[in-house]
Amino acid sequence: MAIWLSRSKKIAHLLKPKIAYFPQPKIAPSEFSYKIYENHVNSSSFGTLSGENIRSPHVFLDNSATMSALNRQWRRTESTRAGEQVETVPYSDDNYEDENQALDFPGGRVSFTHEMKFISEAADKRIPCYRVLSDDGYPIAGSRFEQVDKETAVKMYKSMVTLQIMDNIFYEAQRQGRISFYLTSTGEEAINIATAAALTSDDVILPQYREPGILLWRGFTLQEFANQCFGNSADYGKGKQMPIHYGSNKHNFFTISSPIATQLPQAAGVAYSLKMDKKEACVVAFTGDGGTSEGDFHAGLNFAAVMDAPVLFICRNNGWAISTPISEQFRSDGVVVKGQAYGIRSIRVDGNDALAVYNTIRAAREMVIHEQKPVLVEALSYRVGHHSTSDDSTKYRPVDEIEHWKTARNPLARFRKWVHKNGWWTDDEESELRGSIRKQVKYFINAAYFFL
Repeated sequence: MAIWLSRSKKIAHLLKPKIAYFPQPKIAPSEFSYKIYENHVNSSSFGTLSGENIRSPHVFLDNSATMSALNRQWRRTESTRAGEQVETVPYSDDNYEDENQALDFPGGRVSFTHEMKFISEAADKRIPCYRVLSDDGYPIAGSRFEQVDKETAVKMYKSMVTLQIMDNIFYEAQRQGRISFYLTSTGEEAINIATAAALTSDDVILPQYREPGILLWRGFTLQEFANQCFGNSADYGKGKQMPIHYGSNKHNFFTISSPIATQLPQAAGVAYSLKMDKKEACVVAFTGDGGTSEGDFHAGLNFAAVMDAPVLFICRNNGWAISTPISEQFRSDGVVVKGQAYGIRSIRVDGNDALAVYNTIRAAREMVIHEQKPVLVEALSYRVGHHSTSDDSTKYRPVDEIEHWKTARNPLARFRKWVHKNGWWTDDEESELRGSIRKQVKYFINAAYFFL
């Protein structure tokens, strides 16, 4: 306290008998403008406040009576002195509206408002979800989409079936102790395959870990999948990665890494390099709904937006981040609304509708490449399988819920109905395909043992 008083005396000693006081002038309601003003008040206006009193910290800092007197004296003189104390900016109808109704600010002109209004934490209505096919496989009336030719549609369906069977057999192999770890894409096959079909082989993929369908579409063989999962000498990573951590330079597919969302800032950087090289290609980066809770998600989107990087962000919102439901991940309307906060064009699509996903990714890719800007796609789906072989999802979600999505909302069944209605697929072809794929997967698993 003694030190503080000593310092206060020194500060007070430096103050002059005259002080500057800046009262706020009364502004006419019709003006709605700020005035520039300065008021220098003579010390005699404050009566008892002399130079000697100013030197006393007790008078200047602690004497409330003195401060009250100051306020009363100021109020009495305010009305009589306001005219000579206040200097105003010259008023002009020409510049008044421009200067006082909007602000030139970095990023664009911002309008002023006389109403104090907070932005709502949520919109009245949720962002709609783009869909083409009904659950029965019929195009929805009024839906706009680009028709897929027979060759592409049949390849898409065959690839979805192959991915499903491969997942089932490798999952069983892990349960038998033949491989150490596995996770499936069950319920999300349409996102995998339809996205791959809408891209070109020059587009660079930065996956999370549920995107093996893209590799499958690009020509990665069942034997190569088996080699990686078994970590044998024919594995490109020479067994140094966990199972399902695929990668292929040949297919422009970055090797999967376990940490969540780290690929998103990397994707923005890779995309910027494509932009500098003026390549007619884009980067496609995947994440799940849980990945949006990572800082890398926000850093990646912001980096891409600011640098106008040609990257397509795809979020597989499957409802669950392991055992954490999306209701505990965020309070926003899903993921699609997060794009606008970073200045990124966004869309929400039914991830279980292969035709809708195909059209969405195809259109998004055109925007990304020709406009050289990022786009965010939120694909609504459901993780029918367990998170991985280390998880039992029945412990935290109802079995009835899983069965509903596995049957009524099955992406393979819906797309098969559409292909079948077009006359491009038969039951005999279905039976033959499934039997053939099972034999191939089992054969390549056995072959993987020879390279151990």
